[in-house]
Amino acid sequence: MKLAWLEPDTPFPPVEDALSEPAGLLALGADLSLARLRLAYANGIFPWYSCGEPILWWSPDPRMVLACRDFAVSRSLGKRLRQIARDESSPTPRIQVRVDTAFETVMGYCAAPRDGQAGTWITGEMQQAYLAWHLAGDAHSVETWIDGALVGGLYGISLGGMFFGESMFMRAPDASKIALAYLVTFLRRFGVQWIDCQQQTRHLASLGAGPVTRAEFVEHVRQAVTRPTPDWRTGWLDSRGSLHDLIEQH
Repeated sequence: MKLAWLEPDTPFPPVEDALSEPAGLLALGADLSLARLRLAYANGIFPWYSCGEPILWWSPDPRMVLACRDFAVSRSLGKRLRQIARDESSPTPRIQVRVDTAFETVMGYCAAPRDGQAGTWITGEMQQAYLAWHLAGDAHSVETWIDGALVGGLYGISLGGMFFGESMFMRAPDASKIALAYLVTFLRRFGVQWIDCQQQTRHLASLGAGPVTRAEFVEHVRQAVTRPTPDWRTGWLDSRGSLHDLIEQH
């Protein structure tokens, strides 16, 4: 099957046309405009490519998904989350989980090369496109701050009742897991059932994520994106998933 080349006005081919090798590659070309990105995500498609390559569009089968009800908290993480919760009403909590206070920085940290990797798929072009999406209100960061320093977090896309996880980073033990735990609690308050994890990894599986078929994923996304979007805004999250203004600390 010939791989589709997309011009700016070319629609995506059906996701069923994605190649089996490399698994899930659907098309290449087009651009990272907000309209193109929104269309892609609403149909179970995402961009993933390296510097020097054309934009590559993917829709893998199976798809890795974290059902919020299945999020797995280890004993040690659970203990730490309880400690954070006990301290959250302090005027100056040592650990705080914030939303959208450092989106661009979170993306930059996620893009940094990691052990065993020569480069990153979060290219400069991707960072600019997702920063524009953040300013448009659909891309969000969840950040773990310790003693006033950003030490971990994640970013992703919120469309209706669906959250698409993009990447995580940590500079302190459990920092990214703390951010994810608070994100899960926040999403559950608004009835969001799934977090898209895109690719299967052992780390995600240890947190409760598992594979679903592409058909099941696409059907879920197409229904979920029509539902109300959670009430995102800049602030801090409490252990019950409520989002507060940064000055609102008791």
